[in-house]
Amino acid sequence: MRAQAGIVLCLILFLRLPFLNQAIQGDDFYYLKGAEHALIDPLHPTHVRYIFQGALVDMRGHPHPPLNTWYLALLLDLFRSEAEVPLHAAYILFSLIAGMSALALARKFSTRPLMATILFLVTPAFVVNGGSLESDLPFTAFWLASIALVVYERWWLAAFAGVLAALAAYQAIMLVPVIAVWLLLRRKRHVTPWIAALAAPVTIAVWQLYERLTSGALPATVLAGYMSSYNLQAFTQKMKNAAALTGHTAWLVFPLIALAAFWPSAWWVRAGAAAVGVAAAIADPNPLFWMSCAVGALVILRCASHARDFLSAWVLIFFGGALVIFFAGSARYLLPVVVPIAILVSNRMNSRWLIAGAAAEAVIAIGLAVVNYQHWDGYRRIASALNSDIQRHRTWTNAEWGLRHYLEIEGSRPVQTGQVYWPGDLVITSAYSGPGPAGAVLMEHVIQSSIPLRIVGLGTDSAYSSVAFGLAPFGVSRAPMDRVRAVVISQNEPELPAITIGTPEAAKQIVTGIYNDDRWTAGRAVVMLKRPAGAARIEARIFIPPQAPARVITLSADGKLLKQETVAGPGAYTMTALAPSGNSATITLEVDKTFSVPPDQRELGVVLLSIGFR
Repeated sequence: MRAQAGIVLCLILFLRLPFLNQAIQGDDFYYLKGAEHALIDPLHPTHVRYIFQGALVDMRGHPHPPLNTWYLALLLDLFRSEAEVPLHAAYILFSLIAGMSALALARKFSTRPLMATILFLVTPAFVVNGGSLESDLPFTAFWLASIALVVYERWWLAAFAGVLAALAAYQAIMLVPVIAVWLLLRRKRHVTPWIAALAAPVTIAVWQLYERLTSGALPATVLAGYMSSYNLQAFTQKMKNAAALTGHTAWLVFPLIALAAFWPSAWWVRAGAAAVGVAAAIADPNPLFWMSCAVGALVILRCASHARDFLSAWVLIFFGGALVIFFAGSARYLLPVVVPIAILVSNRMNSRWLIAGAAAEAVIAIGLAVVNYQHWDGYRRIASALNSDIQRHRTWTNAEWGLRHYLEIEGSRPVQTGQVYWPGDLVITSAYSGPGPAGAVLMEHVIQSSIPLRIVGLGTDSAYSSVAFGLAPFGVSRAPMDRVRAVVISQNEPELPAITIGTPEAAKQIVTGIYNDDRWTAGRAVVMLKRPAGAARIEARIFIPPQAPARVITLSADGKLLKQETVAGPGAYTMTALAPSGNSATITLEVDKTFSVPPDQRELGVVLLSIGFR
């Protein structure tokens, strides 16, 4: 046992130490916002608001309870900085808990416990996401610890681990049926073991009640509101989530050894996997996607054929819950089921196959981790290179994730919906955040990697992080990972008295809030127009599609209200108002309601066809 634990420890350090200087990435930025607030109000760490995709949001609606935020706050207080190396070093703790828990479970269920544990450690989600400051690995660590302690009948410690898992992620609720299956199979009828099973839901209920009593709002209610407003539980989104999770299942262990291990199953299991593969190929012809779906379906259906087995039941319960709870289809969501699948594979394959599969999986996982490092480090380098320019300009960014983190450190501010820029403003945009305003290009940088693997990439089919970027488990591509542009808002006077949206000429006079490629507006659209002699009115031609909820349209010039009109419903409309005086005018068109259509995360108002003096 000690020798195996030593090997696991060394492998974890081998995977983590080279990435200690990993740049802030993904949702790390939002957890850091919560941690900064927790230093001020530790009893309410999620009572912080920040700009997200142009809108002010409340972190009480964040899909994770406060454990990770508290831990980050503790580290910030201890280290007195947000330096990457000490923060990532402190997060190795969760990798160690997860690894040792996996080994303990493997020793209970596997004939090759060390190989089963290694299969878990080299899965891409563990290698890549273990280098982040998000809550996925802390949750997985305490999830595995809770089940391992139940299996070894350490009931009170299992309950404590369940409490920590519940404070890390709401999906800890699925500990109840998983542990219940084990207790029923072992015929544990006395009360104490069931305390371990119920620790997670009781913790979640207590946290919700505490927040309701001390702040007047249930976090679950705030979260549900954001789910609805961003349309995250729409049917098409859930179907994409299901497809992506099925594909990710194939890569929890290397697909070839998963295929070899589970192919000798019932005929209906093989037939079902083949049917899923055909359906996936029709939906997306990318071979990596549909072949992964076929293998993933084989794994899931094989577990369904052995549902009375504890490990198979564990996989089925969590995967089924993931289909219901999640919406983004990310690979990291399935970390809690890697261990049972790795154990099942280890019991059906010889050591040579397992070693070959683990080595192949490690190559893919480390390649993805290196590409991930290069992507986020690119943002850090760009922000540092723009430091002097940011100091000379009033600077804005529409970016999220790590790019926004480093730009805000340098002095940038986030763009809000309807943001109006001044001449001389510096605006830094990411290709993932929609088009920015027109202006003189100060810098344009493409983030690239020579390794042909992608977590995300421009035009790359990859659901590794989210189905917003594709459906395949990861991308095989040399496409750029992002394109970052910095522009200085021009001081040129407008040249045209009227513009037709969608034309190159229109782009030069759009200030903000109009997507010139598809003519949609945000909640607030602003253009600059030249006033010709004798112009009597301003005219805006708009179209409201059936799905758009906007009904009140407001037209203003230079901050003064020109006209407000309430329309009956979808259709084409022409708004006219008396023309303002002066040689030029800043014209603003606002709507009362916006909406989003996932995976497009823009807030959309109406389709603007043309606007100008008449």
